[in-house]
Amino acid sequence: MKMLSRLLLITILMSTIHAVSAARETARIDFSIQSPIAESIACRIHLANENNQPIKANGQPFWKDHFTCPGRVTVEVPPGVYRWTIEKGPEYEQVTGELQIKANQVSTVNVTLKRIAHLRQGGWYSGDLHIHRAIKDVPALIKAEDLDFAPVITWWNSPASTREFVPRTQSRFDGHRIMEVLAGEDEREGGALLYFGLQRPLDLSVESREFPSPMHFVNQARTETPDVWIDIEKPFWWDVPTWLASEQMNSIGIANNHMCRNQMYESEAWGRPRDSNRLPAPRGNGFWTQEIYYHMLNCGIRLPPSAGSASGVLPNPVGYNRVYVHLDLPFTRDRWFEGLADGRCFVTNGPLLIATVNGQLPGTTFQYTNHRNQSMNLSIDLTSRDPIDQIEIIHNGQLLESISGTTQLTQKHSLTLPLAKPGWILVRAITNRQDTFRFASTAPWYIDAESQQPVINEASAKFFLNWVDERISRIEKNVRNPQQRQSILAPHREARRFWQQRVSQSSPGH
Repeated sequence: MKMLSRLLLITILMSTIHAVSAARETARIDFSIQSPIAESIACRIHLANENNQPIKANGQPFWKDHFTCPGRVTVEVPPGVYRWTIEKGPEYEQVTGELQIKANQVSTVNVTLKRIAHLRQGGWYSGDLHIHRAIKDVPALIKAEDLDFAPVITWWNSPASTREFVPRTQSRFDGHRIMEVLAGEDEREGGALLYFGLQRPLDLSVESREFPSPMHFVNQARTETPDVWIDIEKPFWWDVPTWLASEQMNSIGIANNHMCRNQMYESEAWGRPRDSNRLPAPRGNGFWTQEIYYHMLNCGIRLPPSAGSASGVLPNPVGYNRVYVHLDLPFTRDRWFEGLADGRCFVTNGPLLIATVNGQLPGTTFQYTNHRNQSMNLSIDLTSRDPIDQIEIIHNGQLLESISGTTQLTQKHSLTLPLAKPGWILVRAITNRQDTFRFASTAPWYIDAESQQPVINEASAKFFLNWVDERISRIEKNVRNPQQRQSILAPHREARRFWQQRVSQSSPGH
C-alpha cells in the first residue's frame, strides 16, 4: 500500500509540474502596421484566442476587446490559435487574419493599412462628444482612430467633492488634432445631458435621481457660461421634450452609444420605450432614435445631429460614433462647434456620406415658393466598408426617394427631386449589418415657407405633448416629497404649454 501511495503521489506531482510548465510556455506575436509609404501608423487591434477571449498588449491602452498601438507592438501569448482585426477609424480599410502559434515561436504580422477616404482634405473634421477614457491615453487613442476632436468627460454624477479638479485645458498635437479636458455629464432619471465649454464642473451632488431637475443645472450652466454647448445625449430619454421646449439645447445624439461595434443595446434603458413589435430588436432602437429626431424637425426645432461612443463606459472604441463637421477656415475647437451649430455635418459609425443639395452642404436653408414648380439637385458621394442596399432621401419624416446601392466601396449618385412642400430634407444610408445599427445620416437642409413661419406637423407636435403628459404622470407617482415634486414638475408643465402651442400652430397636411 505504501508503494502504491508513493507512486500515486509521484504521478500527481509530475502532472502538476507538467501543467505548470505548459502554462508557462509562451509565444510571441510581433505586429507591424504601416502605411503604403512604409511609415508606421497608429491603429486599433482586436486580438482574441480561439475561445474569443480578448488579449491585451502590455503598455498599450486597452478597453474591453481591443488595444491601440503606435504601429509596432509585441504581444506575449500562450500557444494556440488567434484571430486579429486591425482598424483605424472609418477612413481606412479593415484587415483581418488568423494564425496558429506554437510554444517559443515568434509570429510576425505585417500589415499595410490603406486609406479608403481622406475627408480632412475636403475640410471635414471628425469629433466624438462622449469620451470617458483616461486623459493620459487620449492622444494615443485619437491618433489610432484618426479622430480630429476629442472633448474628454472628466466630471459626471459622482459628488463634486469626490472628484479631483481638472482645469479646462486644450491641447493640439499631431498637426491637426485637438483634445479638450473638462466636458461633463448629468445622467439621471430624465436622461443624460453633456456639457462642453464650462470653466468648472457643475456640482452634481443631487439628492436623488429626480431632484433637482436637470433644468436646474442647465440654467446654472447658462448663467455661468452663456455659450456653453449642451448636447442631448440620446433622443429617447424621458426629459427630451422638456429639454427641447426649453430652447437651451445645442445638439442631439442620433449616433449614440446604444449603437456598438458588434452589438446593439436593444432596449431604451430607462428612457421612453419604443413599440418593439413595430420596431423589433436588435436594430429597432436605431430606427426609434431616427423617428424621434424626425418628429423634432417636424415641429420646427432645428438642432444638428451629434454623435458619441461612451468609450470607457460602454464597449465602443473612441470615435466609433462620430460627427464630421465641414470647415472652410482652419480647424479650431470654436470653429468646429460653430460649424456643428450651422448643421454643416453628418454623423456616422461606418459609412462616409457627403451630400449636397443644389451644390450646398447640409444646414443650408432654401426658400419655398408656392406659385412655381421647384426641384432640388442632389449629389451623393458615399464610401462604406459594409454593403448598403438603399440610400434614402427623407423629406419631413417620410421616404421621398431611395437609390439602390452598389457593391462598390465608393459610389456616386446624382438625381433631381421635385419639391412639393416646405419643411426639411436629409439623406441617410443604413448598412445591411443585422447585429447593430450601422449607418450615416446628413444633417437636414431646411426649406422655409414664404411666410417664414415654421412648418409644424400636427402628429409630431402631439407626439411630444403626449410624451410630456406621460413624464408628468411618472413624476407625480414616483416623487413623494411634495416640495421636491413641485420643483421637478415646474419645467415639465412649462414644456406642456410649449407643446400645446406647437399643436395649435400645426397643420395635419405637413
